[in-house]
Amino acid sequence: MEELILKHSLINAVTHNGKADIQAVIGKVIAEKPELKGKIKDLTLTIKSTVEKVNSLSMEEQKKWMKKLGIEIEKKEIQEVGLPELPNAEQGKVVMRLAPFPSGPLHIGNARMVILNDEYVKRYKGKLLLIFDDTIGSEEKRIIPEAYKLIQDGIDWLGVKYHKIIYKSDRMVIFYKYAEELIEKGFAYVCTCSVEEIRKNRKSGIACECRNRTVNENLELWRDMLNGKIKEGKAVVRLKTDMKHPNPAFRDRILLRIVEREHPRVGKKYRVWPMLEFSWAIDDFLLGITHILRGKQLVIEDEMEKFIWKRLGWKQAEFIHYGMLRLKEGGKLSKSEARRLIEKGKLTGWDDPRTWSLQALRRRGIQPQAIRNFIIKMGMSLADVTVPTEILYAENRKIIDPIANRYFCVFDPVEITVEDAPKIENIEISLHPDFPERGKRKIYVNTQKIYVEKSDLEKFEGKEVGLINLFSIKLGKTSKFISEKIKYEIPKIHWVSEPNIEAKIVMPDGSMKKVLVESAVKNLKVGDLVQFYRIGFCRVDNVGKEIVLYFTHK
Repeated sequence: MEELILKHSLINAVTHNGKADIQAVIGKVIAEKPELKGKIKDLTLTIKSTVEKVNSLSMEEQKKWMKKLGIEIEKKEIQEVGLPELPNAEQGKVVMRLAPFPSGPLHIGNARMVILNDEYVKRYKGKLLLIFDDTIGSEEKRIIPEAYKLIQDGIDWLGVKYHKIIYKSDRMVIFYKYAEELIEKGFAYVCTCSVEEIRKNRKSGIACECRNRTVNENLELWRDMLNGKIKEGKAVVRLKTDMKHPNPAFRDRILLRIVEREHPRVGKKYRVWPMLEFSWAIDDFLLGITHILRGKQLVIEDEMEKFIWKRLGWKQAEFIHYGMLRLKEGGKLSKSEARRLIEKGKLTGWDDPRTWSLQALRRRGIQPQAIRNFIIKMGMSLADVTVPTEILYAENRKIIDPIANRYFCVFDPVEITVEDAPKIENIEISLHPDFPERGKRKIYVNTQKIYVEKSDLEKFEGKEVGLINLFSIKLGKTSKFISEKIKYEIPKIHWVSEPNIEAKIVMPDGSMKKVLVESAVKNLKVGDLVQFYRIGFCRVDNVGKEIVLYFTHK
């Protein structure tokens, strides 16, 4: 058994960037030796110990160990992991960055950026920087102070390891230095035109009069911007590009603008703020970023960075693009909309399931490894795709199905009485049908007070049904006992009897369902994952005076 566990631990580690997953190894081992299901407790402990040992090694050491044991896997399995190779990448020299803007927590869409960067950095044994893109040059974006911690919390939960945290709001002096250098070299100028005027000029491909100012005139205006002599909205720094460029949006784009509102980290220390693409261009070079993963819609930002690098004589990084990935049923709220709803009390917070933030997914019981597996399988296609949420749920189901113990829960309960039923005080059922060694739970039976779902009563009234693990009846408000044996071909429905417990289940749409659950649920702990027969998986969110669960998925 130990050799089998070691084999699959090594294979799983090498095919997943040096980190084996315990649940994946359990699945492989049991698939090869089904008889080990009966020893799942000991098996899990041994696998956990072996996986920890294997994961403590470098991938090179793992491969050597495999070679020594004569274990072979295809090279494609080792290298692909669902993702293509990075262009011009060298082992140990890749530097990549996460650059979230702190307008709220990360959501399922942001997770793609985070995980793809993490996967590539691990593959090439490189470095990953967490750079908070917290400049306030853009009018449409607002920083939420709590977002810094929420973002870090989400990244940590995903299992992503970054080497350093950097705040762009701490690097303003650096941005000023290179803005001034571009002005001194005649590559940028201070523009005092109105928004309407510059928009008209850009559309017509005509340079404004400000473009003809001397370097000294521009430097004087630049310093006036910094020291407060020019008010917000009255001047910006523009990059001199081609005013006949085929894309009007690329013509003399803004590099920096005056913003007088307070910044949550640095207050009003600075009043001139860089636009994101200018700060990216400066930091991507100075911080040694070698490869930049980016949505394909940000191509103009690529061109801006390249243009600035060329003007400053800097080496260019590699750009890699991917298309937009949307979930069909989820993630429709923008961060700004979610924030407004939270402030109005219409959402309970950032972990409300309707936000689809990583905190919300965690609260529902979605596992970080499921998100990672889902994103890797989506790959790096340039096509914009909308995928069913069920694909994510399927990945999560693989992980939590072996973990979640089974219980009975009834929505919309209707009380029935079973006549002529045998006297049964309680029954004992395995906590998990595949892992009997976990033990059993006791369900109390009062044949005069059994609760079934209203929809089941309406659908099957007058018909023979099986009460799961109990007996078969002719269903009705007053039901008739038929047999202690439940025929294979008849419908089976779930039920609870007395004593039972009232609980609440928070659904993905934010609604709350009051339910009855079997009394064994009172022994659960916060964070436990359960599966309610015929209903789905849930995560326990609160126990004690009130039991609250969050619905995960079917």
